[in-house]
Amino acid sequence: MGVHDHKNTHHSRKSNNRIVAHLRLAATTVGRTNTALGAFYRRLAARIGKAKAVTATARKIAILFYNAMRYGVKYQDPGADQYEQKYRDRVIKNLRRKAEEFGYSLEAHAESVS
Repeated sequence: MGVHDHKNTHHSRKSNNRIVAHLRLAATTVGRTNTALGAFYRRLAARIGKAKAVTATARKIAILFYNAMRYGVKYQDPGADQYEQKYRDRVIKNLRRKAEEFGYSLEAHAESVS
């Protein structure tokens, strides 16, 4: 491993590209909003760190922008609550599938109010 081996680095590459800078700024800003993109950013930031979350969110914004410009697709934000609900449903579905692979079954547990 040399000094300039970039395969194992955990930093985003520096860029002089203005579009990249603006997309990253938008991604950082959207992280503070109560939108689906904001929830996406916060979930990733907690899991993989803020730098990678900014890059991933900036890419998602770029794809949304491209689809709007190229195909005229309008973006309707479903909101953070719907995003979180879809995420929970996906996690539960994956847990059920894993439990079945091991021969178990998952069932919902109603919380009791004391």
